[in-house]
Amino acid sequence: MNIDKDIYILGIESSCDETAASVVKNGREILSNVVLSQIDIHKLYGGVVPEIASRNHVDVVDKIVKRALTEADIALKQIDAVAVTYGAGLVGALLVGVSYAKGLCQASGLPLIAVNHIEGHICANYLTYPELEPPYMCLLTSGGHTAVVKVLDYDKYDVLCSTVDDAVGEAFDKVARVLGLCYPGGPEIDKLACSGKPVYKFHSVVVSNGNFSYSGLKTAVINLVHNAEQKGESINKADVAASFNTVAVDGLIDRLRQETKANGLKTVAVAGGVGANSYLRRRMQEFEQEGYKVCMPKLSLCGDNAAMIASRGYYIYLQNEFADMTLNACPTLKLRGEKPH
Repeated sequence: MNIDKDIYILGIESSCDETAASVVKNGREILSNVVLSQIDIHKLYGGVVPEIASRNHVDVVDKIVKRALTEADIALKQIDAVAVTYGAGLVGALLVGVSYAKGLCQASGLPLIAVNHIEGHICANYLTYPELEPPYMCLLTSGGHTAVVKVLDYDKYDVLCSTVDDAVGEAFDKVARVLGLCYPGGPEIDKLACSGKPVYKFHSVVVSNGNFSYSGLKTAVINLVHNAEQKGESINKADVAASFNTVAVDGLIDRLRQETKANGLKTVAVAGGVGANSYLRRRMQEFEQEGYKVCMPKLSLCGDNAAMIASRGYYIYLQNEFADMTLNACPTLKLRGEKPH
């Protein structure tokens, strides 16, 4: 598709517990990025309750989309396409966004673009680094996905290694729960770890075939805490958090470095919610000292948001790949190029 004008994409995201809408210009410039989080609601339950998440999306999605258009100072008729997350995520939550986007497109005549949430996380880098172009290496660290990915093009990926069980973000939440920290666990672990020392020795999360396994690390922390409780012993939770945090991140950095060197690329990026982890961001800075260009999305773009969905939608728009009204949610959607273990 030959483009001789600016393209405005309206993005809609509802894969978990954030209702979000955004307007992005030419895939790189954020005109608005509205995110309504349900964290305070789900804190009461120690994690996301799917049914509650879905109902809250229904209540607010229309308001969030209208707010995104208002903040972008753009009318719906100026939008070129609507991009919506259709997977991966919670099926009920996804269905709210997909249904709303389909209705909006049917009423307005705008084309509909189906976006893979995981690919959206990778595209968050284009919003922080407008000069970034493939190919580059990307460390994917979301709540449901963990992988080292070679980004060959805007729609072509080679997943070099991934997790065989729990994702790193999932492990953070589960360890936080056993330590008595509130939801969401990742930021709480990060905060607590800053006042502790990595004195507990846990096994690496890198397994023999070069993939990751976070189930064993999670279980080791649970056993440590439970054994101490049964013996009536006290443990330093800050030290446990620091020990877990260190091992969880070090394995990611080690494999990213190995694959980056093996593939001969000079740019490394981070994607996903754990990309906001302060220890991970410090470790990533080591790559700069080794001569690599390092890309880390702004903290506001590490978690779920609609700007990254709109950015990904722009590159799908350029390929003239549009969805129709049969689009459905796909909760188990994977990144293209991901290999079965």
